[in-house]
Amino acid sequence: MNANEIWCVVPVKCLQQAKQRLAPVLDATERAGLARAMAEDVLRAVVAVDALAGVLVVTADPTVVALAREIGVRVIVDESDQGYNAAVEHAARYLIHAGARGILILPADVPSVTPADIVALLDAHGSGPAVTLVAAEADGGSNALACSPVDTIPFGFGEGSFARHHGAARACGIVPMLPSLPNLARDIDRPDDLAAFMQSPAPTRARAFLAALKGSVDRFAMPQPMLQEVAS
Repeated sequence: MNANEIWCVVPVKCLQQAKQRLAPVLDATERAGLARAMAEDVLRAVVAVDALAGVLVVTADPTVVALAREIGVRVIVDESDQGYNAAVEHAARYLIHAGARGILILPADVPSVTPADIVALLDAHGSGPAVTLVAAEADGGSNALACSPVDTIPFGFGEGSFARHHGAARACGIVPMLPSLPNLARDIDRPDDLAAFMQSPAPTRARAFLAALKGSVDRFAMPQPMLQEVAS
């Protein structure tokens, strides 16, 4: 199977409900702004990858719908808004009906991802039947999952989902590909993630948004031991 038969799906939560675990350092308006900026970073990266057949956003948020249409990606308005796994299943059914041969599921909170990261993942994925996984550093979730065909394994995102998806692939007789892609492995979910992210010089919209916030230097400063660990 050629990589250009794979569609990328990006589920995006309603912005006003996003990133609750960042409440100790960001208020609700700031969290919504950050979530939008991160989603735009991810979408801008994936639309630049010619090897993808297309990009599909699943969301119930009108602001995200407008953003996706501005960027030029297809949108499923998820009126039921029943969570990440339900959104992925909805998109998978849509793509199977449309004749897509593969799916790549990315979260909207990996703003450092680059087009080169996506190309590397697709190159590792190869021909179907195939499963490719990138684990989240913090909680063992799945920050990227590619499947060819679309319904190769059941989807079960959330904490510890990397092991579940890995086991499901093995149960199908597939040895999953596990490319090392740090930009995909590092999501932004907790205050410590923000501190680490702000050490990156990457010119992302998310970083610019955070840098512009009042008091950002103090709010997102890393504790000294963490700074030493990053430096090492």
